[in-house]
Amino acid sequence: MQRADDWLREAQAEWQAAQDLFRNGHWSWCCFTCQQAAEKALKALGEHFRHPLFGHNLNILLDALAVYADIPSEIREACARLNRFYIPTRYPNAFDRGAPVDQFLESDARQALQDAAEVIRFAESSIRPSGSGAL
Repeated sequence: MQRADDWLREAQAEWQAAQDLFRNGHWSWCCFTCQQAAEKALKALGEHFRHPLFGHNLNILLDALAVYADIPSEIREACARLNRFYIPTRYPNAFDRGAPVDQFLESDARQALQDAAEVIRFAESSIRPSGSGAL
């Protein structure tokens, strides 16, 4: 069964949730949610190409997708930035001291939103080349 649209829809919904987190000043959770949105967008591409992807490392997911699609350098850079938000945005022991809530800034969250939107648009354009995306 083809689930690309389901994965893509979830990526879009998580990006919307990240916007809510941003508006409310939850920078660390916004960053993490953007990483999750990008991960689901890449997994949507995997489903589209009938190559299910597993794991959370966006760089590894991109490498698996490179067999099926040309990955622009902007997407690789966006994923490299987002990839850094998977663990330290949630776990205090990712830093020698201080809670994640105190480690991330508005500018981090703003960049994460831009990066996730770019990854989602890339997935949308690959899955629905002539259709309009949600972002």
